[in-house]
Amino acid sequence: MSVEAVLKAYERALNTNDIEAILTLYGQSPVFMPQHGAALVGREAVRAGYRQVFDTIKLSVEFKIHEVEVLDDTAWARTSSAGRTRILSAGIEVAEGNNELFIFKRENGEWRIHRYLFSTNQPRA
Repeated sequence: MSVEAVLKAYERALNTNDIEAILTLYGQSPVFMPQHGAALVGREAVRAGYRQVFDTIKLSVEFKIHEVEVLDDTAWARTSSAGRTRILSAGIEVAEGNNELFIFKRENGEWRIHRYLFSTNQPRA
């Protein structure tokens, strides 16, 4: 699967709250760095982080890939995402938008998310 295909699969998994699908896209030693929080290191911490996300919001976003660079068994991608977020506790929908940086490693011949960092470009008031 290409880096671009991994990103599209990640988008689908986010929009369907599919933690297991997300984890299949991450490598063996992932780090997820969400905005306003500590880095989540390791598969179980990443799983717990997504569980917390999906317990609080429902995403409907689309990723735009701005650039991908491959260097041997490492690659990086710069993306942005936009769409809507439903805040479950409040029952409201708000605009969603982020800038993202993904670092990939090739594991057993497949691209996997190795590091993921995002920050909002739609700050909430």
